[in-house]
Amino acid sequence: MPTQSTPPRQNGTCFVVMGFGKKTDFETGRVLDLDQSYINLIKPAVEAAGLKCIRADEIVHSGLIDVPMYEQLLKADVVVADVSTSNRNAVYELGVRHALRPYTTIIVAEELMMKSPTFDLSHIVIRKYRHLGEDIGVSEAKRFTSELTAAIQKILATEPTLRGDSPVYKFIERLTPPSISREVRAAVAAAAKSTGNAVETVTPVHSELMQRVDEAQKKGDWVKAKMLLEEIREMRRASASATSAQEVENSEDPYILQQLALAAYKSEYPNPEEAFKAARDLLKLLEPQTSNDTETLGLWGAVHKRLWELTRESSYLDEAVRAYERGFYLRNDYYNGINYAYLLNERAAHPIGFAEAVADFVQARRVRKEVISICNQWLESNTRTAPLPPGSKFPEKRYWVLATLAEAEIGLEAEAMGRQRLAEAFASAPEQWMKQSTQEQVTKLKALLAASPLKKLSDT
Repeated sequence: MPTQSTPPRQNGTCFVVMGFGKKTDFETGRVLDLDQSYINLIKPAVEAAGLKCIRADEIVHSGLIDVPMYEQLLKADVVVADVSTSNRNAVYELGVRHALRPYTTIIVAEELMMKSPTFDLSHIVIRKYRHLGEDIGVSEAKRFTSELTAAIQKILATEPTLRGDSPVYKFIERLTPPSISREVRAAVAAAAKSTGNAVETVTPVHSELMQRVDEAQKKGDWVKAKMLLEEIREMRRASASATSAQEVENSEDPYILQQLALAAYKSEYPNPEEAFKAARDLLKLLEPQTSNDTETLGLWGAVHKRLWELTRESSYLDEAVRAYERGFYLRNDYYNGINYAYLLNERAAHPIGFAEAVADFVQARRVRKEVISICNQWLESNTRTAPLPPGSKFPEKRYWVLATLAEAEIGLEAEAMGRQRLAEAFASAPEQWMKQSTQEQVTKLKALLAASPLKKLSDT
């Protein structure tokens, strides 16, 4: 029996069907880091069961990724499909697996997703795990990993005729599963030969690059982060270019575009105005005018906020206000909310008329009160006593909640409470640039508050 220090021998393969990176679950409004689900839950469970774990971004290939991907859906001893965030590709690939193999497919999903699933999977067993947004707790990782390992071991140990899990083969009797054709084997062999590697060779290209992006962002090296993200984007586009222009367009990953836009405007390279406009053009691909993604709306607002600060063109300020307002009211998103309030004060300082200035200033106060309530609810629901998993985003998330609270209190002129929250946030800041960003915003806000139009009313 394998011990903790001796990993079990890998005698088969498990292909994991799921999205990559951070994805927005539009049913709940949360952003889930699917890479954390893979690294902390699925991959350890698969390897503990004695199988080699492969995700699509870990396949070395030349030409179409579809060839080795479909081969894995047919040949893999086990397929684990994570349908969290109702990822369309994942659900499609799950359907392909169910059509190809009558058994050894396991479906998993984040528990809140299953309260209102986009697809009708109610007749299929789905193993649930709990995601904290961008994190997974240590205790939950241990629980789910153990459960998934046991499930894999059980289906591998059961006679094939007794372990059917495909509804296709359940409801269509006497259906014969296919085998790999000579043509598919030839295509796979040609792809392997052209790369000089076997298709089964595992190299986590995408995940390794994303890890380097994360490290660069933490250091505030936005130029490097931008270069890495451009490489990832180009890899995806190059893979799709062998098919059609439509496939290239569909290859765009919203999360990659969002992170690339963030890195572009943060880098201010080659100069601020060009960097901001490059970020704006990237975000246009995500259709921010109609998007329900609060991350896209927040970035669209941030870019136009900076264009306003740089050029003083009122159209940029109005566009930023609209973006942050929409992002706030869609999902009670505190990030969009606090920036919406700030820009209302900014617009009140540059009004078309006095009445508009008063209206914006009063609305900013109302928004801050809502933001304080949202942030306090988050803190009450996210008190952590258990140890954090490696690479946890919880400290970063908590910092921004505390910093937002501090800015909201200061914006309501509750100076003592604001200073207390600010000190609490600064004491927990994972990175220096976070404190600098917060301090810059608070300094600008205090100047805007000093020019309050309400003071003119009190003087009359």
